[in-house]
Amino acid sequence: MVKGFGQGMGLERLQKIMASLGVGSRRHCEKLLSAGQVKVNGTVAQLGDKADLACDRVEIAGYGYLNAAEPPKIYIVLNKPRGFVSTVRDQAGRPTVMDLVKDIAERVYPVGRLDRDTEGVLLFTNDGELTNRLLHPSHEVDKVYVAKVDVLPGAEEIKFLEEGICLDDGWTAPAKVEILGADTVQLTIHEGRKRQVRRMLAAVGCEVKYLERVRLGPISLGNLPRGKYRRLSDGELRALRKL
Repeated sequence: MVKGFGQGMGLERLQKIMASLGVGSRRHCEKLLSAGQVKVNGTVAQLGDKADLACDRVEIAGYGYLNAAEPPKIYIVLNKPRGFVSTVRDQAGRPTVMDLVKDIAERVYPVGRLDRDTEGVLLFTNDGELTNRLLHPSHEVDKVYVAKVDVLPGAEEIKFLEEGICLDDGWTAPAKVEILGADTVQLTIHEGRKRQVRRMLAAVGCEVKYLERVRLGPISLGNLPRGKYRRLSDGELRALRKL
């Protein structure tokens, strides 16, 4: 049953409020609600409940209370190095990408993930609506990867990749494939499954030795050093918002 906590005119679903204030993507906020990690006025909230920050106190486990005053929106790109997991916290105690942006005063979150051994473009923001737009499959945002492999895919393997590969979690959407060198192939996809590029190439007999994401939508690294980040330019932000 959907509950509306506040009595004011500003009632909104909790997951929308949380996402708009930078807690994370809409999906992440829904998971927090489903796990009982959100309280409104001391009562555990449920997915679908509504609140009004003008009169309700919304508390999130591990985050604290939400403030109705909207924080400044932050947009950065990190050149992710190997050895860092793309999570806010890691139960195994491994280094996370948050260690590389810890000098940012505002709370930001990675947009999607790169696996521990993959390098390259990783966006961070506290703009939940933009995060949701970039990650939702319906928007088909291009993700461009360059992989060094033990053997290049031949014409038949490239055809399979370009038509879609059947993985253990279903068929992939078609990829764009370009051979860049004697051991280097570029794949452009718009999905974001776990280790997807590695698994797609493995399915056609190519073992990935090194993998880098070189572009996400209109955002690329330029000459940004590995392990460093920069703020997005106004032009990059305009391009992102058009996606």
